[in-house]
Amino acid sequence: MYQADSEIRNHYNNISSWLENMSSKVILEKNAEAETHFRNIGITFSTNSETARERIIPFDLIPRIFTNNEWSKLEKGVIQRSKAINAFLLDIYNDAEIVKANIIPKELIYKKISFEPAMVGFKPPRGIYSPIVGIDLVRTDSNSYFVLEDNCRTPSGVSYMLENREIMMRMFPDLFLKNRVTPIDNYPTRLLQTLMSLAPQKCENSEPVVVLLTPGPLNSAYYEHSFLSDQMGIEMVESNDLIVEGKYLYMKTVDGLKKVDVVYRRIDDGFLDPLCFNSQSVIGVPGIMDVYKTGGVNICSAPGAGIADDKAIYIYVPEMIKFYLGEKPILDNVETWNCEKSDHLQYVLENISNLVVKEVDGSGGYGMLIGPKSSKTEIDIFKNKLYTNPNGYIAQPLLDLSFTPTLIKNHVEGRRVDLRPFCLIGKEAQLSSGGLTRVAMNEGSFVVNSSQGGGVKDTWVLAE
Repeated sequence: MYQADSEIRNHYNNISSWLENMSSKVILEKNAEAETHFRNIGITFSTNSETARERIIPFDLIPRIFTNNEWSKLEKGVIQRSKAINAFLLDIYNDAEIVKANIIPKELIYKKISFEPAMVGFKPPRGIYSPIVGIDLVRTDSNSYFVLEDNCRTPSGVSYMLENREIMMRMFPDLFLKNRVTPIDNYPTRLLQTLMSLAPQKCENSEPVVVLLTPGPLNSAYYEHSFLSDQMGIEMVESNDLIVEGKYLYMKTVDGLKKVDVVYRRIDDGFLDPLCFNSQSVIGVPGIMDVYKTGGVNICSAPGAGIADDKAIYIYVPEMIKFYLGEKPILDNVETWNCEKSDHLQYVLENISNLVVKEVDGSGGYGMLIGPKSSKTEIDIFKNKLYTNPNGYIAQPLLDLSFTPTLIKNHVEGRRVDLRPFCLIGKEAQLSSGGLTRVAMNEGSFVVNSSQGGGVKDTWVLAE
């Protein structure tokens, strides 16, 4: 919000005036209104605790603001990265040119549980494995952004992005009259268009039939499944709503069976098809993989796309950009040590108190150690984990994430944030003009995940 000389940045002037004129009473009322809104519509998150409690996510009233110029660089960088990741997925399941060129060790790919052998030799429509990519970014100074991780399987959080804007526009309409905020409400339409553009070879409909496949109401992201299917105007289905007959997938309706062309799946690979993957799965569709591989239906994202989420593969994304696109990476990776390598492991063990150590397939802020914030006992426990299973971990320096103004008990305080913009890749590549800003609500915290006490706020991109 402020420049180094304590002057307010131009694009925050209106917000600063708005805050100065807002009384504590109004802040309390608006906070209560936002919480009531989220509770009424069912936006919750799982704490992943033993009691499996569902909680309302904390919402901060002060928006995070990007200028058009700032966003332009991010947009180009995220689209570039998403294209390279999709090119990598197409390559490793077919010709494996990047392995032959000795850019990525084959063991790093083919020994991973997230690599899916059933996909070898198969090319999905338009060669797109991951049509929805969520890139987690952090800002470290006024000009520098780093990519923390890539989310290619089923990136979540877009419903928060849309609902954050909805509640802000409802509570503070005057703010949007005074600021040139780029709209984001067309995201569901763009998502549907992207999915329809990836119709399979045997699609006979001029408008492909798209459904959203959910594990059911016990899933922690069920609200988002319901929200997106409603916003796109498509059916949300569970496994018992679908059936394979011959070479096609059908949805059961009151008027009989209806052919399905594209499945936007929000369930993990292992549960998709009990005939191909986990035979014990009761939330999958028997035979869907046969229909998929013979061109009768498309599954988005493709099974096996999760290999690109692996934090050890993340290290090589800049090389992917150069190899597949012939371009210089626009967004930088965070310096990363792969504990599979003996010299990297040695460095991590010697410097662990200054590093962040993460599981290569971990998420949600779990399975990680923040060295500078950890006790000697916690560090010793993690050292044993590294000795026992070095292949399961990477390490990175602790970045001093940027702060944004945040309302804490009616006072404006700085809290660390990250950003997850959502890139859509189909017939064309596009980035929504906004994203999910996650806030570390606890003072001094570096962890923004909702399951670890983090909150969210609206993200503004100002028009040119």
